[in-house]
Amino acid sequence: MRLLTPNWQSRLPGYRYEGPNPDGFMTMAEVVAFVGDYATAITAPVRTGTPVTSVQPTGDGYQVVTREGELRCRTLVIASGACNVAHVPAIRQAVPASIASFTGLDYRNPSQLPDGGVLVVGASATGVQLADELQRSGRQVTLSVGEHVRLPRMYRGRDVLWWMDASGVWNQRYDEIDDLTRARKLPSPQLVGTPERATLDLNALGTAGVEIVGRLAAIRDGRALFSGGLNNQVALADLKMNRLLDTFDDWARAHGGDADVGAPERFVPTSAPPSSRLSLDLTSGEIRSVVWATGFRPDYSWLDVPVVDAKGHLRHEGGVVEAPGLYAIGLPVLRRRKSTFIHGAEDDARDIVAHLAGFLSGKGVQPELSI
Repeated sequence: MRLLTPNWQSRLPGYRYEGPNPDGFMTMAEVVAFVGDYATAITAPVRTGTPVTSVQPTGDGYQVVTREGELRCRTLVIASGACNVAHVPAIRQAVPASIASFTGLDYRNPSQLPDGGVLVVGASATGVQLADELQRSGRQVTLSVGEHVRLPRMYRGRDVLWWMDASGVWNQRYDEIDDLTRARKLPSPQLVGTPERATLDLNALGTAGVEIVGRLAAIRDGRALFSGGLNNQVALADLKMNRLLDTFDDWARAHGGDADVGAPERFVPTSAPPSSRLSLDLTSGEIRSVVWATGFRPDYSWLDVPVVDAKGHLRHEGGVVEAPGLYAIGLPVLRRRKSTFIHGAEDDARDIVAHLAGFLSGKGVQPELSI
């Protein structure tokens, strides 16, 4: 398990990766150490082992109940993220009892699954990585593909995320995006962080032997039914990728960067099967397990403040939540397209803290609390 972003992009206010492999990708243990070392460096008053069980409004702020006691604060920043629980479609209930089901949070390694074929549902970062690992373990994998974001790992000799950073795409503000709701729902790109800096897309998986099928539309009488729109899905993903690469090329020309990178390039279109199958009998024994790589969602079950919509998302305007003194950080496109990435925290935090300080200045400055 590694970050999708290169090490040089791991930076926080006054702190950044200083190791010997700036173009590599941190492992999970290295990320934990990076954040822990940062907390030590800034002497952050972190309370570990202190899960919050409830937040309730009071007359002048919020009461925070934890397993280690209660806290009170005038302002509160919710930094608990957007990926707390697995988002699994209701059709999971129709999977035959003989089939083992896992989510991206349940899964650890191929040996955890029963012997036999695997159906992976979802083709964003998690889905393609799990499909690749399972296929390499000797399983026959079928990958169900819906909407997805295709990206090459490298473009013109640079990591594709270097281009996102340098061209300013990641700095686009939330109030500059035409369809913000859609932008916040975009799936994570098909990327993987490996020492080889390899591209992992549907072409690579198909070459490795993974069977590519359309979006899982239903499960009826033990049969998985797939959408016939696979060709349209992959064509749209290719189109959007090429538009983004055009943006990079335009930026390089406009800023005199062509001499510092390789020549413009375009990639082979996604090769969808000419006639992918539209159904799969889950009772035949061909498939023994299903892995749901269908995304994640936040969990605000502990937040007893009426600021969560019917779909379980916070109602906020650029991180300013619809309750006095309540803020959020680290959510998709919170204030910029980079908001959910480590290096995106600094700019968003600066904006949020400025608003928070203004809120407190009218009532006397009180300590703020982050969870």
